[in-house]
Amino acid sequence: MMVDGAIVIAENVDRGLRERREDEDSRTTVARASAEVIAPLTAAVAVVIIVFLPLFSLQGTEGKTFRPLAASAALAMTGSLIYAALIAPAMALGLMRPPTSNSQESDSRLVSQIKPLAAFFVRRRLAAVGLAGILLLVGGLSATRLGSEFTPALEEGDIILRVTMAPSISLTEAKETSTRIEQRVLDSFPEVSSIVSRIGRGEVGAHADPVNSIEAFVALKPRSEWRDGISPDELRASISENLGSFPGVRVNVGQPIAMSVDELLTGTKAQLAVKIFGPDTEVLLEGSQDLQAVLQEIPGATDVQADQITGAPQLVVSLDRPALGRYGLSVEEALDALRSGVGGAEAGAVFQGVRQFPVIVRYAEEDRDTPAAIGRIILESSSGARVPLESVADIREIVGPRQITRENGERFITVQLNVRGRDIGSYVADAQAAVAGQLDLPAGYRVEWGGQFELQQEANARFAVVIPITLGIVFLILLLTFGRMKSAILILLNIPLALTGGAMALWVASLPISVPATVGFIALFGIALGNGMVLVSFMDDFAREGRGRDELAVEAAGLRARPVLMTALTTALGLAPLLFASGVGAEVQRPLATVVMGGLVSSTVLTLLVLPALHRWFAPKPDAHHSLLEAEHVHPS
Repeated sequence: MMVDGAIVIAENVDRGLRERREDEDSRTTVARASAEVIAPLTAAVAVVIIVFLPLFSLQGTEGKTFRPLAASAALAMTGSLIYAALIAPAMALGLMRPPTSNSQESDSRLVSQIKPLAAFFVRRRLAAVGLAGILLLVGGLSATRLGSEFTPALEEGDIILRVTMAPSISLTEAKETSTRIEQRVLDSFPEVSSIVSRIGRGEVGAHADPVNSIEAFVALKPRSEWRDGISPDELRASISENLGSFPGVRVNVGQPIAMSVDELLTGTKAQLAVKIFGPDTEVLLEGSQDLQAVLQEIPGATDVQADQITGAPQLVVSLDRPALGRYGLSVEEALDALRSGVGGAEAGAVFQGVRQFPVIVRYAEEDRDTPAAIGRIILESSSGARVPLESVADIREIVGPRQITRENGERFITVQLNVRGRDIGSYVADAQAAVAGQLDLPAGYRVEWGGQFELQQEANARFAVVIPITLGIVFLILLLTFGRMKSAILILLNIPLALTGGAMALWVASLPISVPATVGFIALFGIALGNGMVLVSFMDDFAREGRGRDELAVEAAGLRARPVLMTALTTALGLAPLLFASGVGAEVQRPLATVVMGGLVSSTVLTLLVLPALHRWFAPKPDAHHSLLEAEHVHPS
């Protein structure tokens, strides 16, 4: 895109040198040729810079990713405009020479083929409208078949396993389970080179984990050593399916960076998080189980699991206050005896030099390891009465809450999942319809959808506000440049025609709409408008000179064929590395390049064939001064 302005200047100077009069020197020719295109060229580059404004409104991950792109593109295009306006004409004067051949025979073969096509559509304007309508229809149908997602998943080259076990599991048993899982993965998948597991996570960090949580980092061998025909996504799906039959665990298979980003952004360790808010824990637990069953039935859902908010074994001691009163005991005395006997009480200290160690005393293990043993703890009243704890308390074992999660003061429970084999947007649409029809929650409870889907919706909401404002600014620039509403509208017609090519390219490549694809559409706005502005500027000038409208349209299409095709080809060649890249990060670049490449094809075809045909209905009236000069030339006084 940075060379587009210089291409327009160089091409017009070349045409001016071929067509210059014998009495005109090169300096005058170059100055005149540069002046012809400098106004629309400046406006076109300004439009390209302005259409990147929506990217500056992005926040969070997408903002960190694409705001530098917008800033560098805007600054680079500003530099290219300075070069094209000030330096390129001077270099053209020094480097370019008039051709020796006859200027009338110097049209390239490509231009000679463009003119008959343009003439065909100019003579048959309904055919041009039909072509545009067909492309719009096909592009619209393609757009309706596209999925949506936040950003494409990067292939990081390694895998991370999040394994959740029973809340009551001991550290020893968790370690043995981790070893068995590691051995099973290593034996089942030759693509795995090593596994390193971490059980739990300390409370010092941002996210604490209990001992029933395992985080296993799976290092993979080089792709050349993998089995034939297996992709990274298929490998992750196979590991998830293999460990799905492992007893007593729930597995979430992802990638290290992606899972860390999901956890930092939304607090979940998966792509999609569905939260149920409400006041009662039991209702939340029951609702999460129903929600989990609904989500698992929808194609594409994997690693579906709800938060473990219960499952911790607890011993509840409920004191009988009337019984305590009969024996002359207080609640404080009973609880002190229970705390000292089971938990321990500090009885003194041991000194070793300057170091001090507290001495904790409590009952022997066999006298405190069962409810019956705890019930035999003796309470002694101030009057000397000795009463066993079981006589004044109800002692029972329960399965209590493991954690209570809140957001903005409200209790909630999360059901998280990953989506494989389809895009997140279409999955959420199906899931929301299924949840609305099958999940019955009491009054006061609600469902919210989060994770990457939430980020995608936020980005789309910003674009929905900023893009119309940007188009309004572009429209004002077009009005100021051309001074005519009709010319501005004709140029803006190029936008939907360009978008159709981008939508069709995404559909052919089986790529969903994502933030990178939207960035590609934004870049396409500027490219399509830039080409349209230079062409319409020439056609308006020819119309003011009083030329026949059909003739001027064909002539303008032929004159602008070379710069339009050259700018399209240079942009396409510049994007080719992004389109065919295969390294880390290529997944994010590919949708952007696909959209721009597809849009360039449709925009270029329509710029050279449809806009000239439609210009007759938008052309300005002949300028009186030009008409007078022509009359004086035909009938000299």
